[in-house]
Amino acid sequence: MRLLERKPDSDLVFREVTHNDAAAYAILSHTWLAHNTVEVSFQDTEAGIGKNKAGWRKIQFCADKAAADGLRFWIDPCCVDTRNNTELFRANLMFHWYQKAARCYVFLTDVSAHDGKETSQQHVLHGEAAFRKSRWFTRGERLGSQPTLELIIHETTGIPKAALRGEPLDSLSRDERMSWASQRHTKEEEDQAYSLLGIFGVSMLLNYGKGKEKALK
Repeated sequence: MRLLERKPDSDLVFREVTHNDAAAYAILSHTWLAHNTVEVSFQDTEAGIGKNKAGWRKIQFCADKAAADGLRFWIDPCCVDTRNNTELFRANLMFHWYQKAARCYVFLTDVSAHDGKETSQQHVLHGEAAFRKSRWFTRGERLGSQPTLELIIHETTGIPKAALRGEPLDSLSRDERMSWASQRHTKEEEDQAYSLLGIFGVSMLLNYGKGKEKALK
């Protein structure tokens, strides 16, 4: 697993860790931008460029949060070398990476921060309404929760509270787990199937170009 670490000069550097490394890390849950070219890639990060791309905002957000928590962090656009088939296959492990993270930050591109023009109560009410409508809830590989948000996430996604609290997913029926993906949207239609791999404990070679139905089979 490849993690990012912010150095004292604010530059980001990769750190390779193994499954035997028990070091805690943070992970970012987000929605991909409309065009992959505006995301900060592994190559951009390795070369120390990409700060002018739209995707840099979410990386800066995650780096700030992780630094405050004293953690290294993982973000899929820039921590996975998509030119490497072995790394793409390891993306099967993404569910477990989220599951084992010490912190999971969520970057909501369509929910604005408090601008000071509303009262605290108005901000809470508007913030909750915006949160419920966020595109993040329709992403294929959405994971995780916080106790304070448990009810909202449960009501918006239909995922049982017990599952959000960490109950083993194999205790739930196949049909119930399949239903969680019914309203999900992904860039590649096959990812509507592949986003279920971790939920069902399946590991397989990802094969694009054949459509959602064949991927599900």
